[in-house]
Amino acid sequence: MKHLKNRIIDFSVTHHRLVLGCTLLITLAASAFFPMVKMDTDPENMLEKNEPARVFHNEAKKSFNLSDTVVIGVINEEDPDGVFNPQSLGHIYELTQFAKTLQWPDKKKPGYISGVIEADMVAPSMVDHMSRQGPGTIKFEWLMAKPPATRAKAVEIRDKALSNPLLRGHLISRDGRALCIYLPLTDKLLSYRVYKALEKKISEFQGSEQFHITGLPVAEGAVGVEMFTQMETACPLSMAVIFSLLFIFFRKWRIIILPMIIATVSIILAMGMMIAFGFPVHILSSMLPIFLMSIAMVDSVHVLSGFFDVYTPEKGRQKTICEVMSTLFTPMLYTSLTTAAGFLSLTLAPIPPARVFGLFLSIGVMIAWGITILFVPACIMMMPEKAFAGFGLSAKDKRQSLLVGPLAALGRLTLNHAASVLGVLALTTMVSIWGISQIRINDNYAKRFDRTHPIRQADIALNKHFAGTYTAYLVLEGPERKRPDEGQIQDLATRLGQFARSIEDQFPNAPDLAAVVADNLLAIAHESGDYYEAFSGNVTGHLQKMKENAVQEDLFTLEELQAFFDLEKEKSKPFKRPEILTYMATLQAHLEKTGLIGKASSVADVVRKVNQELTDGRPESYAVPQGAQSIFECYFQYQQSHRPNDLWHMVTPDYTRANIYLQFPTGDSINTKALVDEVNAYVKGHPMPAGLTYRFAGLHYINLVLEGKLVWGFLKSFAGSFFIVFIMMSYLFGSMLWGVLCMVPLTITLAAIYGVTGLVGKDYDLPIAVLSALSIGMAVDFAIHFLERARTAYKETGNWARVVSYMFDEPARAITRNVLVIAIGFLPLLSASLVPYKTTGIMLFMILSCSGLVTLFVLPAILTVGEKIFFQSLSPRQVLKGDKK
Repeated sequence: MKHLKNRIIDFSVTHHRLVLGCTLLITLAASAFFPMVKMDTDPENMLEKNEPARVFHNEAKKSFNLSDTVVIGVINEEDPDGVFNPQSLGHIYELTQFAKTLQWPDKKKPGYISGVIEADMVAPSMVDHMSRQGPGTIKFEWLMAKPPATRAKAVEIRDKALSNPLLRGHLISRDGRALCIYLPLTDKLLSYRVYKALEKKISEFQGSEQFHITGLPVAEGAVGVEMFTQMETACPLSMAVIFSLLFIFFRKWRIIILPMIIATVSIILAMGMMIAFGFPVHILSSMLPIFLMSIAMVDSVHVLSGFFDVYTPEKGRQKTICEVMSTLFTPMLYTSLTTAAGFLSLTLAPIPPARVFGLFLSIGVMIAWGITILFVPACIMMMPEKAFAGFGLSAKDKRQSLLVGPLAALGRLTLNHAASVLGVLALTTMVSIWGISQIRINDNYAKRFDRTHPIRQADIALNKHFAGTYTAYLVLEGPERKRPDEGQIQDLATRLGQFARSIEDQFPNAPDLAAVVADNLLAIAHESGDYYEAFSGNVTGHLQKMKENAVQEDLFTLEELQAFFDLEKEKSKPFKRPEILTYMATLQAHLEKTGLIGKASSVADVVRKVNQELTDGRPESYAVPQGAQSIFECYFQYQQSHRPNDLWHMVTPDYTRANIYLQFPTGDSINTKALVDEVNAYVKGHPMPAGLTYRFAGLHYINLVLEGKLVWGFLKSFAGSFFIVFIMMSYLFGSMLWGVLCMVPLTITLAAIYGVTGLVGKDYDLPIAVLSALSIGMAVDFAIHFLERARTAYKETGNWARVVSYMFDEPARAITRNVLVIAIGFLPLLSASLVPYKTTGIMLFMILSCSGLVTLFVLPAILTVGEKIFFQSLSPRQVLKGDKK
């Protein structure tokens, strides 16, 4: 490696113009792909397309014609009747009419319209009020056909809405003071566009009511859009901070511009390659520039720091840069390889965008290393010698005393009080372990925004008043209907005979004709294959043949027998059976009592409400009727409303699948998981009738599945990365003992930081999971530099005290400068309104700062105590493994 190292350094110094020209050409070539970039803001794409939960979610949406929905909440805290006053309801009516216009030509399907689905909108002016018109009849009228002119009319609308359990907690708050409007979309990716249009319209209203826009699609869309826009602000701001810090350290703009150029080139090349290979820029990969911007500068800051410390006019720029590059080549290679390996471990994650992110982040790291070792020496050689006048530590710049004195004192502390340092370490580790045990795995999409963001405020306000703005679906499915077996045929024949005798007075030949049909049922079943539909169709065909050969007086009798079989067919449909609807109603009541959801709605509620109005309108009549014919009538009556197709959002037209609509008052994934566990426990203790099965769907449930994939996937990636880096360090240092030592700062850093995370009550969510996987490649950097240079120095001197004195000179200053530049460089992310950016900024600041501090504080103490153990195999002037030819 030593021969290769010298050839690379000599090439960059002697062919500096060629290096600069090639760098420029490659950068321009990569940037040419940028116009081809494709954005992907759909978090659902974090899951594989064939992920079972995702497949079933989309299948359920299609079966029930479900759409992702934007929620507009309207609250009036000042009026005694809340929003139920003429002015507020007038604004709500106007906003509803405006929402109908939020439709545009569909770019994906020419000739179609995309946007808000008017037919499925839920608003006071677009839903029915059910009332008893007379015995056995129901009157359907619009809840608010037009805005009320008087307060009395407004209060009447409120009372009507509260009388309907289907609307209470959903359209109208239970306290009767607030309303919600629901806008289903043809495509959830339009949510942000609809959101901005609604905001603009709402700004025109002058009233005492407050409008809030929320819904999971809105939150997801806003995160997707705002992450990209805030990245455009965060990257330049971080660069400005880093540039300022570099200027404070080195005071030569020609020098400090080099890390900025390297970072920019690395970002362009990595992003350009990603785009060229056809990968879209996803929400996760949108953060690639902010990571690369800082990581790509690490090596160049080490080079500039070393160059600053050892440069003298007598040596000149060429000899100095060759000396620095020769010293740093191996540790920079080690750190780049381990950092890249840490990021590359993300390719093992079960998340497609995470794999792309990890792959190109690792590629970007190695690009940055290659550019650093070639570009920095070339650029320095392009500068005239006079440009370095007054440059370097030899110029006795007093500013450097800010680092020289404290670092020398720290070196003496670790040498003279090593045991005390390790004692503090042991205590910190114990507290950290206890803190880690307190960590709670939980994610909440609304918490991607800080509390001042309108979407976060909307989430808090609406979930306080309503049953919940987060939705999931509990889909119940009946078993596949098989043709009846011999025993079922006998039962069917018996019921047919009983029916025939019941109509014998009106149709005297009914028993005889029924007996003929009954005698043929078994043969018909054998001819019908495996499915009930075929059997039912064959029975109908048999009756039709009998009609063709029947005398006139038997035709009506056969029609009655056909009606019997039609009724039997309807009875076989699960969600027309009273025991199943009763089970659903009982399950819903149980889930609501747990407090995990605010409301559960299904066809059982439709049947109960219609039955109430058909019976007598009294509250005690809100129940599932026990006769199948009564249930059929309830369905029939509901389909006479202004919105008959609403039924098919709750049950499929063949009545074999039903959807329980679950509303969650919080987006916390732990509540969703608890609800899933509660359903499992309830079904185990109360088995579903008629062989029903169940599965979950809905965006809120998909996010729970995604969280499980992400959190545990990134934890596995973290473990794999940790192991890979350990093996690499053991190999590169030629000793497992030194490999373990190299991992100490990383281990202590992560234990301390995640211990603090648990102690302060911060949830272990997606951003933290991602950072845990990424941190390994970054936090091990300083330890590698320290140990590699300490080993080299010990081989030259054979005296640890002298090594400490040397290490807390130029090497410690280089590490400290890097810690300050890179760690502080992430802090501008705290200015973002998105919490993931804030989390990334503060976590990376803590990881880098802590790992740097532990490297300079703990590693020397360990080496002081274990000098004989660690250095026994290292004799003076022994050749490094990395420098072997």
